[in-house]
Amino acid sequence: MKRLLVTSLLALAAPAFAGHQGPASLDAALAQGKREHKPVLVDFQAVWCYSCYFMASHVLNGKEWTDLTTKVVFYEADADQPADKAWMTKWNVHFLPTYVAIGPDGEELGRILAERPRDVFYKEVDGLLSGDARLSKQKANASKGSMAAVADVLDTYQQRYQGTEGMAWFDTLPPLVRNVSDKDKRVALAKQRLLLLQAKDKKANPAIAAAAKTILAGDIGCDRPYVLDDLLEATAANYPESRQAALAPQKAPYETFLGTQVFTATPACADQRSAVLTAADLDAALNDAAGEQAVLRKAIDLSREKLHGDLKSDRNVADNLRVYLVRAKAGAELDTFEKQLIAAYPDDYVYSYRYGKRLVESGDAAGGLPYLDEAAKKAYGANRISVATYRVKALKALHRDAEAKKVVADTVATEGKAFPEQTKKLRESLTAAG
Repeated sequence: MKRLLVTSLLALAAPAFAGHQGPASLDAALAQGKREHKPVLVDFQAVWCYSCYFMASHVLNGKEWTDLTTKVVFYEADADQPADKAWMTKWNVHFLPTYVAIGPDGEELGRILAERPRDVFYKEVDGLLSGDARLSKQKANASKGSMAAVADVLDTYQQRYQGTEGMAWFDTLPPLVRNVSDKDKRVALAKQRLLLLQAKDKKANPAIAAAAKTILAGDIGCDRPYVLDDLLEATAANYPESRQAALAPQKAPYETFLGTQVFTATPACADQRSAVLTAADLDAALNDAAGEQAVLRKAIDLSREKLHGDLKSDRNVADNLRVYLVRAKAGAELDTFEKQLIAAYPDDYVYSYRYGKRLVESGDAAGGLPYLDEAAKKAYGANRISVATYRVKALKALHRDAEAKKVVADTVATEGKAFPEQTKKLRESLTAAG
């Protein structure tokens, strides 16, 4: 997917979005929910998450939001903070934003993956809070022969990235229920989604491609870009003729998807970025350079129209525009826009980091380093390691090895215990070539 994650540093790295006040930790939120007999709604997000920008600007506000916060204990979990990252691992959260609802008794009520239009989100949240989406309730109904419940259980396992567990549960159903459910279109599609997860876990490209093609033949709505991504990746190593034969049938339905659900006055799909980038990737794979540029320029023009020159009016659209310009290799146009983003959002590390990183990757270490140094003043947790990695790369390119070693030492001292794998790679960057 084209996205995909409490110290004094938090004062420098203020909440990424609406800055909702709430419990100091997820443990505290769960304890409060139990004490007050309220469900806990956890919003897993990050300062770099463009989908989270959309939710903050368009959904997590207004009367519906005010009403919701009286019913739940709300907690913003930061994917870059060690404690919250640990909860992501525990609950198998892979996608930002993910909203997980936990009942006062500690049982998960359900989850919502990715951004949603306003009306869809609140309807889905109401469904979770009703308790009808509890996995235990879904399983009980499925065992009685409800095809809708069988599909619900399989969908829940898919949301939790538990393909093997979901298929194992399906095999425990009474034979009569299994045999009947195999004829249900929704159940059949849900099983394919789990088979796709299993294939991805095994990195079995032929199986990924087969499952993705079957899923794409169904009505999967706003999930189409993500599944097509899987097909694109699974066929990347194929011979060109074989790959194009596998992908060409996806062109027409994807253009219909863009025209009816993305490039409209009221898009049905909130994640327009993934839709656009997948379209560009599909065109590139089909050797349609003109089509690739056309869809990117259309997205660029529509984004500029929505912003009306005000980058603060909609951060999601502004960040999407940045990525479209990157993907279109817009050069000077991108340089100007990234500097405007840095000025528009001076309190975040994100745009200084991304601009500095891009300069370093293009060979301009001297130009990129000041932006990375500025980003380092605001970075924290996992993102501090990301910034440090490119500072080291820039310093090494400038033959300032002693400074590079100090950056690594300082970062490891503060973040090494919480993020051992990332800090190991940071240490290795000191001796990496180029």
